[in-house]
Amino acid sequence: AMGVALDGAPGIWALAADSDGIDGSDDAAGAFVAPDTLARAGAAGASAAQALAGHDSYSFFAAIDDLLITGPSHTNVNDIRAVLVA
Repeated sequence: AMGVALDGAPGIWALAADSDGIDGSDDAAGAFVAPDTLARAGAAGASAAQALAGHDSYSFFAAIDDLLITGPSHTNVNDIRAVLVA
């Protein structure tokens, strides 16, 4: 949703992740959003609107290789959000 809201705005990158290294039953801790996220997704045939409607961010970010996969940390301290504005 952040990638859609930013719509390719230059100079803004973000990370959404979980400190336990997985999100629910998936192997990804989270994903990255970059200024070119929507463009790369479109080129890969992934639709942000469909991913949001289907609650399937995993497939969307997997299609553009922007998943953060760290492996389980076995601690669930907090959800992590980081935004860099350059």
